[in-house]
Amino acid sequence: AGAAAGPRRRCGMEPAGEAEEPPGFPALPVEEPQDGQPLEPPPGEAALPAVTGRERCRRGAGAQGPGVRAARGKGRWAPCRRGGEEGGRAARRPRVTVDSSKAKTSLEALKISLRQLRWREFPFGRRLPCDIYWHGVSFHDNDIFSGQVNKFPGMTEMVRKITLSRAVRTMQDLFPLEYNFYPRSWILPEEFPLFVDEVRMMKDSDPSWKPTFIVKPDGGCQGDGIYLIKDPSDIRLTGSIQSRPAVVQEYICKPLLVDKLKFDIRLYVLLKSLEPLEIYIAKDGLSRFCTEPYQEPTLKNLHQVFMHLTNYSLNIHSGNFIHSDSVNTGSKRTFSSILCRLSSRGADVKKLWSDIISLVIKTIIALTPELKVYYQSDIPAGKPGPTCFQILGFDILLMKNLKPMLLEVNANPSMRIEHEQELSPGVFENVPSPVDEEVKVAVIRDTLRLVDPQKKKRKDISPIIFKNSERQRKESYKANIRYNYFVCCRCQTLESVSEGKEEALETGPGEGEECEGSRGPEAGLPSLCLKQVFPKYAKQFNYLRVVDRVAALFIRFLGVKGTTKLGPTGFRTFIRNCKLSNSNFSMAAVDILYIDITRRWNSMGIDHKESGMCLQAFVEAFFCLAQKKYKSLPLHEQVASLIDFCEYHLAALDEKRLGCGRG
Repeated sequence: AGAAAGPRRRCGMEPAGEAEEPPGFPALPVEEPQDGQPLEPPPGEAALPAVTGRERCRRGAGAQGPGVRAARGKGRWAPCRRGGEEGGRAARRPRVTVDSSKAKTSLEALKISLRQLRWREFPFGRRLPCDIYWHGVSFHDNDIFSGQVNKFPGMTEMVRKITLSRAVRTMQDLFPLEYNFYPRSWILPEEFPLFVDEVRMMKDSDPSWKPTFIVKPDGGCQGDGIYLIKDPSDIRLTGSIQSRPAVVQEYICKPLLVDKLKFDIRLYVLLKSLEPLEIYIAKDGLSRFCTEPYQEPTLKNLHQVFMHLTNYSLNIHSGNFIHSDSVNTGSKRTFSSILCRLSSRGADVKKLWSDIISLVIKTIIALTPELKVYYQSDIPAGKPGPTCFQILGFDILLMKNLKPMLLEVNANPSMRIEHEQELSPGVFENVPSPVDEEVKVAVIRDTLRLVDPQKKKRKDISPIIFKNSERQRKESYKANIRYNYFVCCRCQTLESVSEGKEEALETGPGEGEECEGSRGPEAGLPSLCLKQVFPKYAKQFNYLRVVDRVAALFIRFLGVKGTTKLGPTGFRTFIRNCKLSNSNFSMAAVDILYIDITRRWNSMGIDHKESGMCLQAFVEAFFCLAQKKYKSLPLHEQVASLIDFCEYHLAALDEKRLGCGRG
């Protein structure tokens, strides 16, 4: 917010300044140096200790150690002689290659990021493999067999409104208090009778309760098809709801207002890895405002979308929409400007950030089990394939008491850094949006810095190089010290050189001062705007990863690589290997359980491409088995106990097979 008062810089035009921490952002781990290992002399060619002008005169032209002669050799090591980023080994580093042919709307922000990083872009693709492939829509935009791609297989399906609601509901069944950040939801059309009954019961128990509900089409985006209702009878149960399923949620009637306007927050989250799980959150995001003053919903104002819906794609068509170059004003602002404003009013923004981080981690924990099933289907273990990362857009609404509520997760958040401006009726022009550019370019650039394949290579190679050269460098350095010591004895400067020798041995060659030529490829870039939150806070959240362990059992018994559904034989094998059948639960009962649950889930219209039991159906069956086996415990303890039971028997089975194999 403070940066807005001074002159603005346009990304890519001038070097960016240091990224400031937003107010209240929790202290996160200190980043390791991003410019790789400092350059050091090659084996046998050590840097010299500093020599004063007086000593140089005393020694004369010939009094020079082996290190100086080596440095003067043709084409040899001469640290500090070539300055700048392109000096020394940095100039010979291969540039990272990025295929941007499928980038679509994120292309302009990506181009600016690549220019800042000095990476090579291939806007029309490349016959040879690239290091990174930047897709605009999904993992399957291109057929890729190596490198890295910025999409996970199955992510688009996982964050659809129905699938997300089911995943969060599963976690709410296990940990209701931990997952109270998601509004109560019902899935249409199959849960419409349940929705009607529950609303009637709640109204009977509390006659003063006058709820409002919001209906969101499953595949909708940019506010398309969203509407508000006061009663279940208002749902448009026409042919469209049958062909286009939806989620109906309890509407949050008391949101936090700024300038009497409702707003939501778009936060950018990087899922860098699934296994191990690695999550980063951007320190700044966007706040998107409605364009009409907010009033609690009534029958008269239910249809005023500019009052109730924060979608940018809707409000931009309002006559009250304000395009602003300032991060503090207008209909789209930075989240940090809102935090500054809240902080000035005495709000506890540190707790707010902590709650947001918790919300993000818990949501991704709910999504990862099924993502792993999709991942092993598209990239089976042992077969060539890319590694994945993805930027997600979390839409969060703050309640009046500053409690964050999750609205939805976007697999393809808009990365456009310009907006359309109407010059004359029907004539539009793309105009740069400084607020979008400030946030989105930093997110893309720093995502690329975190997944930089050259950085990984440097980390892998550097320990080997420096370990092999350590002894040679020290021997050369000590030889240089002895030579200088001998010369200085003759010049009667023993005392001063002895002190210098002790200091130099403690410091070591190349460790006292950093040469100008040792600056890494990221010198001059601002600090990362993405901060790691997992595994940093893993100890606080690992107990929630129960369904992850159930998914591991599911994947183990899939049998055929590349499938996402478990057949009846695989389910029977799971029951048999885990010793779950007994006199009270026969294999015939196992078959009935499989058929009943699978048939019901398949009737919901979930992925008819292949037959069998999907992960969600398997989780339901697993919960059913846990409740039968451990009747007196809470559900999450029942499930955890059954997982331990299964893992114990499977480990024993694996050990037995290993012993037979050795025999």
